[in-house]
Amino acid sequence: MTRWRNIGAAASLLLTAGGALAQPVRSPVAIPSTVPASALPAADALFTDPALKETRAVIVLKDGKPIYERYAPGYGPGTRLISWSMAKSITSTLIGFLVADGKLELDTPAPVPEWKGDARAKITLRQLLHMASGVKHIEAGPEPERADTNRALFADTSADIYKAAVAEPAEVPPGTRFEYNTLTTHILARIVSDAVAPGATPAERRRKVRAFISDRLAGPAGMASLLCEFDPQGNLYGGSLCFATARDWAAFGQLYLDGGVVAGVQVVRPDWVRFVTMPSPTNPGYGGQFWLNRKPGNGKDGALFWRAGPPDAFAAIGHLGQYVIVVPSKRIVVVRLGKTQDDVLQPVRDGLAKLVNSVPAKGAK
Repeated sequence: MTRWRNIGAAASLLLTAGGALAQPVRSPVAIPSTVPASALPAADALFTDPALKETRAVIVLKDGKPIYERYAPGYGPGTRLISWSMAKSITSTLIGFLVADGKLELDTPAPVPEWKGDARAKITLRQLLHMASGVKHIEAGPEPERADTNRALFADTSADIYKAAVAEPAEVPPGTRFEYNTLTTHILARIVSDAVAPGATPAERRRKVRAFISDRLAGPAGMASLLCEFDPQGNLYGGSLCFATARDWAAFGQLYLDGGVVAGVQVVRPDWVRFVTMPSPTNPGYGGQFWLNRKPGNGKDGALFWRAGPPDAFAAIGHLGQYVIVVPSKRIVVVRLGKTQDDVLQPVRDGLAKLVNSVPAKGAK
């Protein structure tokens, strides 16, 4: 069995830059170089229906085996595709490793030195993971140049994304309001960095965090192409900017579908899998940096397909229609990667619901 060893080897070199030792890459799913012809018209529709474009890659795994794989022209199995906010689920996984190691605790104040002595000092790691910190934030809106996330990624506060994130002031008591906040995840990413590389220079921080990602996630989960970016201060862009092939995004979904186990090895602890997929107190449609297919706190559409799909589905979701959807009751993983403007994504969500519902449930014939 091969898993594109040339591509994987190149990605592993990138992930282990700076002297970290390369780790053996396991194959979590046996996706061959070619996949049988389509038997999923609902998946084909993601490429052929004009309302569902621009889809660049779709993979469907059933019981860990590929039943569908297709790419748009110009894209293929070796193409790294951007995560956007799917990176949040990667960062959550890294936090889970450190909780398992005893270096972090969910219900103690988050280790953010800049918050000591003010109202934010009581914000817990759990509340950060649940997007319930209570800080004032502008994620998006009619004036994109004013959005905190855009400014920190692309404009005047981008030289140090962590500094921009921790500057957001308290607005409501922590744990009382859900507010989606990309800068919250950049704080979580810095918490990872400080645990892995305390007191490090920017260059050392980048090197050690890259090695941590490689050693604990990319290598064991068979995600050799995974490449995450850093700001000039060596801060991991944990809320936005990771890249991987569609097959490796599928491997990430399979990791969670299998309860954190890859090739018989417990990579992510089962209690972390349960935690991230449990509804949070302030939004039943959100877990620990994963979206859940439950009616959200605001009762609106906007993430998955709670009106139509299986209630046990959960997903890593990113800007412009990036999805890694995991459905335990059907034993499937669905990956859709592309570029569809967020204000016209509802047809894509509906199309994904049709695709998920077209696959028989576990044990059904």
